[in-house]
Amino acid sequence: MRANVGDQLVVHSHAVGLRDHTGQIIEVRGDDGAPPYMVRFDDGHESLVYPGPDWVVKHPD
Repeated sequence: MRANVGDQLVVHSHAVGLRDHTGQIIEVRGDDGAPPYMVRFDDGHESLVYPGPDWVVKHPD
C-alpha cells in the first residue's frame, strides 16, 4: 500500500448496520509512501494506523 498526505483512507465495515469509516492522511511515516500513517478520521480523532486488507486508499482526483 502506498499513500500521500491528503489521500483518503476508507475502512470497510464487515458488520451489518455499521457504516464504513473514512479519514484523511495527515502524515506518512513510512518510506516511499508506506505505512504507518497518521490519520484524522471524520469524527475528529487522530490515530497512527497500519492499514489492513479491508482498508482502501483513495487518491484525490
